[in-house]
Amino acid sequence: MRAVLVVNPQATATTPAGRDVLAHALASEVKLDVIETDYRGHAMAAAAKAAEEGVDLVVAHGGDGTVNEVVNGLLTSRNAPMLGVVPGGSANVFARALGLPRDPVEATGVLLTAIEEGRSRTVGLGRASWGTDSRYFTFNAGVGWDADVVAGVDRKRGKQTSPWLYARIAMATYLRPAHGQPQLQIELPGEQPHQGMRMAFVSNTDPWSYLGDRPVHLNAGCTFDGGLGLYSLSTLRFPTVARALRQAVSKRGNQHGRKLLRRDDVESIRVTAEEPVRLQVDGDLVGERTNVEFTSVPKALRVAL
Repeated sequence: MRAVLVVNPQATATTPAGRDVLAHALASEVKLDVIETDYRGHAMAAAAKAAEEGVDLVVAHGGDGTVNEVVNGLLTSRNAPMLGVVPGGSANVFARALGLPRDPVEATGVLLTAIEEGRSRTVGLGRASWGTDSRYFTFNAGVGWDADVVAGVDRKRGKQTSPWLYARIAMATYLRPAHGQPQLQIELPGEQPHQGMRMAFVSNTDPWSYLGDRPVHLNAGCTFDGGLGLYSLSTLRFPTVARALRQAVSKRGNQHGRKLLRRDDVESIRVTAEEPVRLQVDGDLVGERTNVEFTSVPKALRVAL
């Protein structure tokens, strides 16, 4: 088996020693090449080249951004290689949703066992499209508030990135939104357009994210084997937001409310805005858009597990 290990050395929990241990362990089972990324988009380019060359397995060692780039690179080929994931970031939402250990050494053990036993599972993905461009996402995407938070974190990004940094910037962004409160229209199959929405979170699995060890549930019925989940509020007044946050971090994750538009297992979601609003996919800021369509892509990728 031919494999490529793509490592982001800037990810929060990656170290040269950890990279070497992982590379040595993988090299005992497969014919391995190791690539360290040094610019944005490098992981995507490396994965696309691996797919073009017929590599069997591409392992992403880094955070969710690294995984997202690798996934998008793999899917440039009709015969995408299998994906392996060894967490190396601060949140590692995709890896944790798959049931992988947060510890890189333990996750490496799971990956090696999967390789030895030829074990994998197929997962569905989401895809965000605007104009002629698109981007796959593994666990979530969003328009509005969460994308503004991602933009704020990007300005402070470094080795100290943590869920608590996201929480602080989320509060600051809520109190002083960069573009005010957007006016969104949301279209769902078989429904009349929903007008006057203030933000749109789209999930490909649940939990939507994590606050330290605590999962954040927005669409508890959302899985890698089904369609997309939508979570949107028609107001960002404090009582509504406080209630939503309280429900999101509860153990049941039972989201409800008069100001809430929530759907599970939908094939597509279209979001349009009067003025450009920010878009994020898997915690990566894409830019500002006025029209985005989110679609479910079933059985998009094989993952070694």
